[in-house]
Amino acid sequence: MRVFSDDIAIDLGTANTLVHVVGRGIIIDEPSLVAVQNRGGVRTMLAVGERARTMVGRTPEAVEAIRPMRDGVIADFVATEEMLRQFIRRAKSVLGLRRPRILICVPAGATPVERRAVYETAVSAGARRVYLIEEPVAAAIGAGLTIDDPVAHMVVDIGGGTTDIAVLSVGDVVEARSLRCAGNAMDDAIQRYVRRVHQLHIGAASAERIKIGAGTASRLPGGRGAEIRIRGRELRHGKPVSVVLTPGDIAEALEGPITDIAEFIQRAIDELPTEVRADVRERGISLSGGGALLDRLDAELQRRVGVKFTIPEHPMQCVVTGTARVLETLSERRHLLIEP
Repeated sequence: MRVFSDDIAIDLGTANTLVHVVGRGIIIDEPSLVAVQNRGGVRTMLAVGERARTMVGRTPEAVEAIRPMRDGVIADFVATEEMLRQFIRRAKSVLGLRRPRILICVPAGATPVERRAVYETAVSAGARRVYLIEEPVAAAIGAGLTIDDPVAHMVVDIGGGTTDIAVLSVGDVVEARSLRCAGNAMDDAIQRYVRRVHQLHIGAASAERIKIGAGTASRLPGGRGAEIRIRGRELRHGKPVSVVLTPGDIAEALEGPITDIAEFIQRAIDELPTEVRADVRERGISLSGGGALLDRLDAELQRRVGVKFTIPEHPMQCVVTGTARVLETLSERRHLLIEP
């Protein structure tokens, strides 16, 4: 087996983008952000990733940080191309690479138009060859599931924009599907809850901090006990106000998205062939992505779905790690690729 030193795996996520150079490991793990200056209707891309994040609130009003990905697919083609180009350039400058071959992930439910947009953007950003793979398929491999066995394995990957499911057996995909409800939907639910219960407006970044700092998926005893104080603008008079949220409050806020995800998983299981469904129920489900880090989410999904959920050691890296492994054995795994 020959491993090409200029092969790059990219997990182009709604919240974060990870870049893995085969033989070198993950060299970029940064927010999927682009700092854009808009003057007289002309947009200028100033920075991407972590540097773009640090510019928020420290620059003139004409500069804003935008997320070029929405629900796991491209929402702003120009900004996404610039973000990819800079990430690829950084990989090449650090490692002295030629124009790389790139394997990039897309949600299982991405349309042909959306897949083509990702493909063409990566080509424009400087790739020699571009291949595509579905995110949950890569996640299953990155989670260490033995997909070549003659039994079925299921993975649920909860990212920023989508929750993706894949079922694999004998080295091939049995089922793959996607739900556009994941981490961002949880942030939105927290914003709505704070607005409804406390008549307080908070931004998306604050909602995400609440989810990470004190979020839990379960109202049952045994979860995290941390409370979090938040500050926002009171809706009626516009005055700054502070309130304290408990984990129970956040579990209540997240009830809607978690219900949607649990029902999505249950439908996927119910629609599997009998033998495959039996394998999944016996072996359990691997939970990956940033959403897997939500306190007690595995236990709550297990309670609702009736199947054991396990979390790999580095759930946020499963997709990009699995993508890199496919690149390393591309001749053997080419059947897992999808058409752009």
